[in-house]
Amino acid sequence: MQNQFSILSMIQQGWYATYPLLIISVVCVTIILERVWALWGVAASATQVAESAIAPLKQGKFDDALAQMNGGDHAGERVFHEIISEAQSADRARLGEVDEERRFAEMLRLRGSIWVLATSGASAPFIGLFGTVVGILVAFQSMAVMGTGGFSVVAAGISEALISTALGLVVAVPAVWLFNYFTGKVDGFIVEMDNSASELIDYFIKNRTKQLTP
Repeated sequence: MQNQFSILSMIQQGWYATYPLLIISVVCVTIILERVWALWGVAASATQVAESAIAPLKQGKFDDALAQMNGGDHAGERVFHEIISEAQSADRARLGEVDEERRFAEMLRLRGSIWVLATSGASAPFIGLFGTVVGILVAFQSMAVMGTGGFSVVAAGISEALISTALGLVVAVPAVWLFNYFTGKVDGFIVEMDNSASELIDYFIKNRTKQLTP
């Protein structure tokens, strides 16, 4: 109980650095939970939608393929819906453009606010370092005012100052790790979408060619 109280006291003592870090940590946790929810199963869902659309496309039933999109509730469905909507009249080049434009828009949507994690991971250690430097300056100033020497005089002040650096690292490390994780997750989804969209476009072109062939 005494240790917990001491930590709280040190956080309160270095409020000019620790309070901003606590606010940043709350923001990061909120973004992490929101992105976990948004990205949960998105790649698997896109693959399933693409596979379900292949069967009607083989038969040239574009309306039935569009019906598989479920109103575009997911990122993959929105991409495929745009492509299938233009598939009956557009050429391969146009379909490729639609695919690229739609995937780029979904990539921005899926990344959301994860840039905040990168910014927090980069800035939190410096905020903590600022708090530590100010705390040490205050400790030495107190020693000068008291007119006494020795490390024991400033030990308490330095320990309070170092809590800022420790808190900054606690905020920064998970933020950077999860930023990299979410970025890899989104990039993997984009690659999966590219492969699935290319496969669907191939079906469009092949079936249109068959329909035009006497």
